[in-house]
Amino acid sequence: MAETTKNKSKKTDYIYAVGRRKTAVARVRLYKKSGDMMVNDKPIGQYFPGEVAVKNYLKPFEVTETSGKFSFTAKVEGSGKTAQLGAVVHGISRALASLDATAYRSLLKKAGLLTRDSRMKESRKVGTGGKARRKKQSPKR
Repeated sequence: MAETTKNKSKKTDYIYAVGRRKTAVARVRLYKKSGDMMVNDKPIGQYFPGEVAVKNYLKPFEVTETSGKFSFTAKVEGSGKTAQLGAVVHGISRALASLDATAYRSLLKKAGLLTRDSRMKESRKVGTGGKARRKKQSPKR
């Protein structure tokens, strides 16, 4: 009988982190080399177009002064584009903080990038006309 046992230990060259915002969840892999930044197998500029989005997802790198030193890939699901962008930024920040806690964590904390934005959509109530705070229209005139 031939034994076929393989050593399944892989050497990972990335830091993994999860970012969240509303119902969006971003699974981020931060690589220690410069390269392409991908979100859901698309270039990040194509997935999140616009100047405001570029400013947002580059903010963790600008705060820690590591622009051009890292690249990342992210898988995002749930919610809308803005919340997904917030989740990606949160994930990048968490990955940077876990990479070098002494150098980056305090900078990211001061910038408010490690705090998970807890604001969620308010759930609708019974007796309202389909919305959370809306009152039903009165039939009386």
